[in-house]
Amino acid sequence: MRPPTPTTAPLAGLRVVEATSFVAGPLAGMTLAQMGASVLRIDPVEGAVDGGRWPLDRSGRSLFWAGLNKGVRSVALDLRHAEGQELATALVTAPGDGAGLFVDNTIGRPYFDHDLLRSRRDDLVHVHIQGYADGRAAMDYAVNPRYGVPMLTRHADLDRPVNHVLPAWDIATGLLAISGLLAGLHRRATDGSGSRIDLALADVAAAHVAHLGWLAETEEHGHDRPRLGNHMYGAFGVDFRCSDARRVIAVAITRQQWRDLVRVTGTEEVFKVLETAHDVDLDEEGARFEYRALIEAVLAPWFARRTAAEVLRATAGTRVMVGEYRTPREVVEAYRRGEESAVLVDATAEGRPPMVTATSPLRWDGRYPETSAAPRFGADTEWALSGVLGLSDREIGSLVGRGLAGPHPPTTYHPTARRSVS
Repeated sequence: MRPPTPTTAPLAGLRVVEATSFVAGPLAGMTLAQMGASVLRIDPVEGAVDGGRWPLDRSGRSLFWAGLNKGVRSVALDLRHAEGQELATALVTAPGDGAGLFVDNTIGRPYFDHDLLRSRRDDLVHVHIQGYADGRAAMDYAVNPRYGVPMLTRHADLDRPVNHVLPAWDIATGLLAISGLLAGLHRRATDGSGSRIDLALADVAAAHVAHLGWLAETEEHGHDRPRLGNHMYGAFGVDFRCSDARRVIAVAITRQQWRDLVRVTGTEEVFKVLETAHDVDLDEEGARFEYRALIEAVLAPWFARRTAAEVLRATAGTRVMVGEYRTPREVVEAYRRGEESAVLVDATAEGRPPMVTATSPLRWDGRYPETSAAPRFGADTEWALSGVLGLSDREIGSLVGRGLAGPHPPTTYHPTARRSVS
């Protein structure tokens, strides 16, 4: 019996319509496209709301948009007019066994109302991404402080919280949206029914903070966790300054990692004496956290006598987790030298020089899939109107001529440089 043919396109044959902006929704659409689905992104003819979001290239075009829309199809419709709205609704509810899949994060667009869409396609699987469950808008960087995360990461000597640049809840929401969509698709395959799946960014944040036990901890002990600066909570992990002024983080969570750390640094005898003096067993994870300041003080001289590169060489092949702090520029330089993960790739879009981006981290049969660049804005409008809705060339020409479909003005769209506010 022949083995199954390896595939990097397990979702081939599915057609997903996406009407989203910013991070969570586009991430969901791009990830589905990277797994082989045909993803149609619908935007207004005047330009995507996030089409000019920073960072920008030197020509003022959005690297953000180019990075989060790889492999999708771009459809531009005039959503201010009834005809454009009807075309959008028709694309969502168009027939096909692998169609009727919709992801959106829109507010106040009645033509994307679930009940309306469901009246035209009863087996619709619709994932609606929200800010809050009551329909209010939200963004990651406003939700994150609401659930206490910046209060856990600030330094002990700072009164201000420390914000961060990673939209963690957006990313989690986008990937969870895919889980919801595929679960709804499985349900449809089982009993033929459609699904309405609502997913709020704030709920994702609240749920995961709770899953990690951070909320129960405060109630259990009657107070918030103390500020720890760069120390890892509940185990040993902190950054060290090396002789070349670079910094590395050393983490020892398991007993084996801890024993390798003290062996590599030649501090076994010192810690044996300290364990006896303090009547503590540093093989225990919690004990290493309680004595973190003492451990840091003992280990710091070893790191201070070595460059970061020497530290990495000394710990290579051990179970110690050591990582050097790098800037994004240093990551790119390592990529250009061929020293980075093959998940990083170059993609070339029409009218744009190659940009470093990434393919899907999912390796199928041991291989990363190939990646496609983001489309030129509105480039797939005529394809969607013809191939999905079956409109004639004359009908499409009329829509384009009246400015109801296609980029406006046609083929000359360039995102306006706008500073991101989140």
